[in-house]
Amino acid sequence: MKQKTLFVIAAVCLLLGFILAALLYNAEREEQASQFTAANNAALVRMHSPALGPADAPVVIVEFLDPACETCAAFYPLVKEILAANPGRIRLVLRYAPFHQGSDQVVAALEAARKQGKFWPALEALLKAQADWAPHHRAEVDRIWKHLEGAGLNLQQLRSDMMAPEIIRVIEQDLIDAQTLKVSKTPDFFVNGQPLPRFGYEPLQDLVAQALAASKR
Repeated sequence: MKQKTLFVIAAVCLLLGFILAALLYNAEREEQASQFTAANNAALVRMHSPALGPADAPVVIVEFLDPACETCAAFYPLVKEILAANPGRIRLVLRYAPFHQGSDQVVAALEAARKQGKFWPALEALLKAQADWAPHHRAEVDRIWKHLEGAGLNLQQLRSDMMAPEIIRVIEQDLIDAQTLKVSKTPDFFVNGQPLPRFGYEPLQDLVAQALAASKR
């Protein structure tokens, strides 16, 4: 009987040890995330970053995106669903991480479309047709033009604007910031400065839900 009691006590102590270790681990991760956010806040959002949603929204999703990335194309409508389900409460900020070959030229085309006030229609048209112009994750820039024709763009002007120094600087700055934030793949997300604990749609939903709940306190 005494041996059984000792076994139960040892099992309870072991369980409590596991629980305490898990709590300490989570607290340490939260502290590291907070320190990461404070140290790198300037690199998250730039004045030039395209954005959807009110500037004073309590929750800001920053997404590093490569237009030639299949997963980015798959996530884009899902992210828009999150915004639509929380009108006025979430702001989406896009940053560029053109890691795939030729993708920097597609980003330049998107920025040139923004000069004509057509950034979002151009982005959605290219993501929808991504399989045609980015086979095997490599951007074939000559194939994007037919997909931009329906976006109401002056394509001749767009081609000229793609070479503008300010557009080149935007791409360079976003790549520098991606490196600072240790972004190595796309899409990569930050919610109110916090990186995803693990990649996936559910972790993104959970982090957004936590941020929304915290904003109501």
